[in-house]
Amino acid sequence: MNRGFYIIMAAQFFSSLADNALLIVSIALLATMQAPEWMTPMLKLFFVLSYVVLAGFVGAFADAFPKGRVMFITNLVKICGCMMMFLHVHPLLAYAMVGFGAAAYSPAKYGILTELLPAEKLVAANGWIEGLTVLSIIFGTVLGGALVSPQFASSLPPVLLPFIIMPGEAPIEIALGVIMVAYILASLFNLKIPETGAHYPNQEHSPIKLILDFSHCFVTLWRDRLGQISLAVTSLFWGAGATLQFIVLKWAEKALDMPLDKAAVLQGVVAVGVAFGAMSAARMVPLKKSLTVMPLGFLMGLVVILMTMAHSVWLAYPLLVLIGALSGYFVVPMNALLQHRGHVLMSAGHSIAVQNFSENLSILLMLGLYALMVKLDLSVYIVIVTFGLFVAGTMWLIMKKHAANQREYDSMHLIGEQKHVGT
Repeated sequence: MNRGFYIIMAAQFFSSLADNALLIVSIALLATMQAPEWMTPMLKLFFVLSYVVLAGFVGAFADAFPKGRVMFITNLVKICGCMMMFLHVHPLLAYAMVGFGAAAYSPAKYGILTELLPAEKLVAANGWIEGLTVLSIIFGTVLGGALVSPQFASSLPPVLLPFIIMPGEAPIEIALGVIMVAYILASLFNLKIPETGAHYPNQEHSPIKLILDFSHCFVTLWRDRLGQISLAVTSLFWGAGATLQFIVLKWAEKALDMPLDKAAVLQGVVAVGVAFGAMSAARMVPLKKSLTVMPLGFLMGLVVILMTMAHSVWLAYPLLVLIGALSGYFVVPMNALLQHRGHVLMSAGHSIAVQNFSENLSILLMLGLYALMVKLDLSVYIVIVTFGLFVAGTMWLIMKKHAANQREYDSMHLIGEQKHVGT
């Protein structure tokens, strides 16, 4: 890997660290406002809404400028969202602004990998990126939990970060100040990302043409035999992962009697497993073997159901690590395959925009259903079983579709050979 790749990793680490810490702080802020419980998963829903709404535009934006510059600009948007929360704008609206920046950041972050690296290094690069992202989730959730703990604000000297944190400020405001520093660090690394020299045709500026162009890319990727399978799997993974974040927090409260700052650590435990699975896949699964990992997604859905039987942290920790490891191992090769197919069929930015649209539409759907179940006051155990069966069932359907695609391809290939012999 070259120097530019490691700079991208550093920028991604601090940006993702801040995103995840801010989510925990936002949940705590809603609690202090005595907001209804169903509003908590709406934070993530508002965050990912921009990925869906802006999908037709962010790909062209990422391809129109050097991607390091795009990442810098979009990190500034995230800083604005954090500042809005600092200025007492409602957390849902402020976190939506952070999601706006993240939606435009993502095509540049992943698209630049296909510009910097050859196809045979994409699985390894994705393993490193996903592994580091997971580390940022671990540290971000733990940081967020620490920032909202009652002991944190009282332990800080008043001279710490005086340009943000002033004596007598509320703990939430102190937490937001610390998170803003992480975003600033990410922006500084963005400025050091080298230009790759990649150039794409002049991008459309008309909103209608941009949407039509995106629609064409969307249909192209979903019709591709390999693209549709990898896109379906990654969409399921990100939808399930976003929902699992909130399920773990609720489960920790009900089954393990944990407050928010302690429950946030369990999210980090899942992330440890994801990091282990992602790095293992990067070392052991070549791009041409990526589709062989799909049964692990089915298994992960069944393992999630075992959460209903764990009533102590000593059972919860290994179970959550296993869930995370299965997730990381099966999603990294599928993500690399999707990036490769997207890069072959269209430009990097446009393919990542299609990926983001599909994955975040899945997040919106699954978080919306989870928020509905919370509003209906369903038991967390019923939610966990429903969630696990949905993931396992969907993965089984995807595997059946892949098998059908293979049979169709083999039949067409055989017919083509017979025609050739006949001539």
